Amino acid sequence: MRDSLDRLEHTIHQRRSADPSASYVAKLTAKGRAKIAQKLGEEAVETVIAAMADDRAEVVKEGADLLFHLTVLLADMGLTLDDICAELDRREGVSGLAEKAARPKE
Repeated sequence: MRDSLDRLEHTIHQRRSADPSASYVAKLTAKGRAKIAQKLGEEAVETVIAAMADDRAEVVKEGADLLFHLTVLLADMGLTLDDICAELDRREGVSGLAEKAARPKE
């Protein structure tokens, strides 16, 4: 799985500076972070809708779109999937309830 995500991340980084008329990633990047985040949100909602409909095939498709758009957003912010993995590693072995309780109150 990580090979697929590494290839995706590499491709996104390459295409960010491509011609927006020839690359969806470049076109989305040119529209700015707010648009990238909006697309990520749309994909999250579509994933939820598919899950609520118990449509496994659609969850897979929408999940792929969700990961794609998350990776575009990370690239735009100068972050990587390794940053996400490091946070997951940090949380490993910690109860989700304990981790959430330890977060600063907003």
